[in-house]
Amino acid sequence: MTPERPEGEGAFPDSDEPHLAVAGPDPVERPRPLLSDPALYAALDLGTNSCRMLIARPRGSQFHVLDSFSKTVQLGIGLEASGRLSRGSMGRTVQALRICQKKIEKHGVVRMRLVATEACRRARNARDFIRTVQRETGLTLEIIAPEEEARLAVVSCAPLVGRRTEELLVVDIGGGSTELVWLDLSEVPPHEHARSIMRLHAGFSPKVQDGPVARMVDWISVPLGVATLRDQFMDVEDDSARFALMSWFFEEKLADFSPYNAETKRENFQIIGTSGTVTTVAASFLGLKRYDRNKVDGLRMTSAQIDNVIRDYLALGPEGRRRDPRIGRDRHALIMSGAAILQALMRVWPTDRLSVADRGLREGLLYAQMCADGVLEEGPY
Repeated sequence: MTPERPEGEGAFPDSDEPHLAVAGPDPVERPRPLLSDPALYAALDLGTNSCRMLIARPRGSQFHVLDSFSKTVQLGIGLEASGRLSRGSMGRTVQALRICQKKIEKHGVVRMRLVATEACRRARNARDFIRTVQRETGLTLEIIAPEEEARLAVVSCAPLVGRRTEELLVVDIGGGSTELVWLDLSEVPPHEHARSIMRLHAGFSPKVQDGPVARMVDWISVPLGVATLRDQFMDVEDDSARFALMSWFFEEKLADFSPYNAETKRENFQIIGTSGTVTTVAASFLGLKRYDRNKVDGLRMTSAQIDNVIRDYLALGPEGRRRDPRIGRDRHALIMSGAAILQALMRVWPTDRLSVADRGLREGLLYAQMCADGVLEEGPY
């Protein structure tokens, strides 16, 4: 996959995933519709906190990103208390989706999958919101189940799996939920690791399906992400106490995950973390004042390195984190709830092989569509 280049001023754009460019409507030139281009694919992920989209073209066994969009819309704000999407959050989201629609029209995209996740799964008025989006933008959103969200996140991370890995935990920390998938690769030849994971998702072309499939031991969707976990402990004033409570509270939710008490062989165990939290921690560890996806995606970190970054965040305090260019202007309010989730995971499954994935649901959606159409070449994914 050809990496995207961040745009705008400052270390990170206004995004739940810091590597994506913030897009907005051009005040002068309106996008002109092009002829339909069957070679282009779009994938949109509408989450609890952000609206994100990629437009890409197949290239070999990967894809090349032509355009991207990422905007914090806070769709789930107030959802915990009311059970409904608020008028303001829906308005912000529709505005963002109008920009996405213009980009789709400008590029002539006809193959697309536009999905909504946790906030729309939980909200009582989600169906009304989906109809409003259709009416206002012409886009048809699909609310996907947590299991499919987890599988697609795993598919996107397949290229980062090590050859020595026999047990793999993929963690996707979102705004409203966190998905964990545990895979057994012990019976899969090392050169087949990535392709065996691609085969987990239904709809792939026969040439991709032909071969061993990674065994999914268990998966869980914890209804706590960076936004919803933060909201649970807003009334705790002490910064360190709030962080500790969030971390232990999240760990309690893992009790139903069958590998919770599993012993792992550390030399054959790998965690892949995909989220703005994990990429921000990695950027902080590297001391990046301006985000560089090439340095972050695929980086491996140890438990000690992650712990040191989190200790540094705590030492900074809320004001220090707000000013820290490594964290970014939009991430500072969510970084400690995300770090609390990450700390809980490393406490339960300590490893010196946590791989940082600057990729996620959108990339999984693109791989799934392209593989189903048979437009990706054979080769290592």
